[in-house]
Amino acid sequence: MNGAQALVRTLLASDLDVCFTNPGTSEMHFVAALDSVPGMRCVLGLFEGVVTGAADGYARMTGKPAATLLHLGPGLGNGLANVHNARKGRSPMVNIVGEHATYHLQYETPLRSDIAQLAGACSDWVHTSTDADGVSRDAAQAVARAREGGRIATLILPADTAWNEAPSGPAEPIEPAPLNRVAADRVEAAARILRGPRRAALMLSGPVLIEPWVSLATAIAQRTGCRLLAQQSNARMSRGRGHPDVVRVPYVVAQARQALADIDELVLLGANPPASFFAYPDQPNMMVREDCALHALAGRDDDLVACLRDLAAALDLPADARPTIADRAPLAPANGALDADAIMQTVTALLPENAVLCDESVSSGRQLFKFTGHAVPHDYLQTTGGAIGCGAPLATGAAIGAPGRPVVSLQADGSMMYTLQALWTQAREQLNVTTVILANRAYRILQGELRSVGVENPGERARQMLSLDSPAIDWVSLARGMGVPGRAVDSAEALGQALIDARGEPGPFLIEARMP
Repeated sequence: MNGAQALVRTLLASDLDVCFTNPGTSEMHFVAALDSVPGMRCVLGLFEGVVTGAADGYARMTGKPAATLLHLGPGLGNGLANVHNARKGRSPMVNIVGEHATYHLQYETPLRSDIAQLAGACSDWVHTSTDADGVSRDAAQAVARAREGGRIATLILPADTAWNEAPSGPAEPIEPAPLNRVAADRVEAAARILRGPRRAALMLSGPVLIEPWVSLATAIAQRTGCRLLAQQSNARMSRGRGHPDVVRVPYVVAQARQALADIDELVLLGANPPASFFAYPDQPNMMVREDCALHALAGRDDDLVACLRDLAAALDLPADARPTIADRAPLAPANGALDADAIMQTVTALLPENAVLCDESVSSGRQLFKFTGHAVPHDYLQTTGGAIGCGAPLATGAAIGAPGRPVVSLQADGSMMYTLQALWTQAREQLNVTTVILANRAYRILQGELRSVGVENPGERARQMLSLDSPAIDWVSLARGMGVPGRAVDSAEALGQALIDARGEPGPFLIEARMP
């Protein structure tokens, strides 16, 4: 048994059985091991950003890591944007990055690079295997580290450690270190703040935004009278009728400041302090008032679910407490012109039962939650690290992580061009993903950002840099070239019919929603 075979067997023993791959020469013994060791599902991506983004989507739906297989430093570099998103969303991931053979590193060959330094920018654990017999132990360690609260583990695998013999064989799985339990006095202090006389809010992120924990958090809010919020970017939320309609902090600074203006005490459970995405001239950095008190109850290294249960107990609520949830009527599909609201309303009205909704609609989707609270129950996934190009890969991984569930991907046209290759993987794997392209033919979010920094009347050069209409992108042709059927629509009625027809497709389908 060589090192690569021992590695694959160790991953399988550690309950890691999906590998998203874009391999090269240095990884060929790993590729061969996938043939000789049964049990690993291998999913090919034609660009490394698809590979890492799909691993993120898979982890969000399963709660466990997938592996990625990447080729040397440039391959890792191509995938780093979506590794960054995964790290911000606390998605566990094990990156296996091929490296030149140990004795070949002395030469300055074209692909030689400092892989460890590259990996360190977005990884919580980085390790380079030094010999074939240690690869399996390193792999078990990588999986354990990834499982510790959703971390990124990167294992660098020199080619000779993969092809040399590994006498010790596969390693036993390693139990991940437990998450921290938040001290009882901190929980009691938070309970006093939430039920105190000052206007308080509880802001969430992480696993407490999915059922049953988001319902328990809502019961806490109803018991104490505090407001319940989610931070702006979250990995996964339970949404739709029958679920709590938790409000996210708005992206736009002025809107966020207004929405949070009445809060005196803000308790953070898994959430970060609500700072603006960017700094703007003459605008505040924080979304809350300067005199609002911030209380960090639990962070990413803490057991957020246990903390929420302890908080409920401190307020004399049982862990299975359920809130009162107002009935929300379903929406009808929109009629007429195809603006952003019409798209969101129509997608909401026709969202399939038990769907996963992946959102990279960017600026066009800022009003999405106004509609999707009325949808059928679903899971909502969004960009967590601000790096665009995650939407289509995220949907791809979510479909593999939640087989049998339909996936709907709301996708801005500018960011879709970053990882268009995900459509090919969806076609190859025959994944039930419906992609709706919000084709406004512009980097609309950057047009807004230009205004935010004080440029009200940009010149022709600036306008051209933020426009996608010369030439206009033909999404249906691009999808067809990737093996995905598609249709362009320019009215809300046509969009509704396309969404209905997409349900009859056995695999992926793309709808180009042409906005005026």
